[in-house]
Amino acid sequence: MSTPFQISRRSFLRRCAVTSALTGVPLWFVQRDLEALAQQAAPKLPSANDRINIAQIGCGGMGSGDAQGAASRTNVVAVCDVDESHAKGLATRLAKNGKTPDVYTDFRKMLQRDDIHALINSTPDHWHSLINIAAARAKKDVYGQKPLTLTIDEGHHVVKAIRDNKTVFQTGSQQRSDRRFRLACELVRNGRIGKLHTVHVFVPAGLVGGPFASSAAPASLNWDFWQGQTPAVDYVKERCHANFRWWFEYAAGPVSDWGAHHNDIARWAIGLDGPVAIEGKPLTTPVAGGYNTPSEFEATLTWGNGVKQIVRTTPDDTPYGGVIKKDGQRNGIKFEGTEGWIWVNRGNLDASKEEIYTTPLPESATHLEVSLDHLGNFLECIRTRKDPIAHAEVGHRSASIGHLIAIAIRSGKPLQWDPAKEVFVGENASVGNPYLVREMRKPYDYSFIA
Repeated sequence: MSTPFQISRRSFLRRCAVTSALTGVPLWFVQRDLEALAQQAAPKLPSANDRINIAQIGCGGMGSGDAQGAASRTNVVAVCDVDESHAKGLATRLAKNGKTPDVYTDFRKMLQRDDIHALINSTPDHWHSLINIAAARAKKDVYGQKPLTLTIDEGHHVVKAIRDNKTVFQTGSQQRSDRRFRLACELVRNGRIGKLHTVHVFVPAGLVGGPFASSAAPASLNWDFWQGQTPAVDYVKERCHANFRWWFEYAAGPVSDWGAHHNDIARWAIGLDGPVAIEGKPLTTPVAGGYNTPSEFEATLTWGNGVKQIVRTTPDDTPYGGVIKKDGQRNGIKFEGTEGWIWVNRGNLDASKEEIYTTPLPESATHLEVSLDHLGNFLECIRTRKDPIAHAEVGHRSASIGHLIAIAIRSGKPLQWDPAKEVFVGENASVGNPYLVREMRKPYDYSFIA
């Protein structure tokens, strides 16, 4: 007759096997994760009256998905967007048991509410910093979409605000909560492919388009507020909402889109704060009057340990550079060492030899922080007051990689970087350093949230 322990153990192993089959992660790694979690005290499940009250800022496609994902585990009590139609639409979709989240068009008014514990910031990149700082000052915890900032200088302000106010901050770099990426980084950190010498980061190409005509802004949209700190221009629908990322005024194109995710993982595996040298070049020329971030680019970063990181776009009409491609995905990361390589993206983990990842790491190996649920990690840290896996400093350092690439592309100069002082040094320092900060259009500067 089976004992309760044997039944429990059999059930545990079955669960490990199913998870391994679904994710493609080896059984030993899944088992290690679940055994570690089993030894931890089970988190206290909140009662209906103990659920965290969340506010959603930015109610477009990303924000709508973020809010609806949080709704099953929190109370979404308020939504905010400078496009009132977006806010009202999301509020309607979130209505539950006769209650509809309150609608705001100015996040500052929403942050005055004492019953809001935390917020999700899903606005365009150029609004991330001011909202995150204002939330920290209002003692609200924040789940903020990547990249953390629009400039490197903004990162210093955000980190200071988070730490000064002792708030919990999670950057939306959710690949840190994916077993595939963590396993790849642990294998690299522990020398499973020998000495790491090259990291290839592949990201989807951006858009080419234009010239675009201006028109009257929709009545529901406060176009001046949407532009925020950036130079005022006439309304162009292709600048707004989802297309913001293809304009240097608001983002950095592919560099700050998929690049923000993959460069974070590259840095996690390399284990350093930042590179020491950067070169970049556009591979396409934007159309005058259209999107102004190059749709294709290539950049090379050199790290202090000698590792070369090559970041490039992979448009549909370009060969995949000999890198493994599965399930139609054209983006991911390839780590090359003296004894093999590892390829990882959101759907696959592969290596030059299968035993690179199927053979368990020894107990003495370096283990990286474990999170299996990015939003769940944030919500648990709200209760424990511990740092989440992608806290503000992580977000700042990883966002800085994208900013450095964008600066190299825009300046056209090879640049040297001091990751400790966070300034450019050497021959072209006077070219690079002005890009570290941007003038903010009034009234949407730091005084806007004073």
